[in-house]
Amino acid sequence: MITSKQRAYLRGLGSKIPANHQIGKDGISENIVKAISDALDANSMVKIHVLENAPYTAREASIIMVEKLGAECVQVIGRKFVLWRETEDSPKLLTI
Repeated sequence: MITSKQRAYLRGLGSKIPANHQIGKDGISENIVKAISDALDANSMVKIHVLENAPYTAREASIIMVEKLGAECVQVIGRKFVLWRETEDSPKLLTI
């Protein structure tokens, strides 16, 4: 669990990255989960866009992804959300 100061710091970082993954009409498949997990391992933060025809809202999709990936939801805005998972290369948040 991250603190509100840590979340605010991560929101600032997350606003600068593009949404590289999309959840569409097929919903959250194992392929999407695997791709986002790989992206989190590589970058520690991803932004995901939930398309209009998706069976979930952005908030619902973020809750499902957090449970499946063991990540933290940093922010949900409109149809996009940002996930963060700590890695060895991720920013050190314990000092914030």
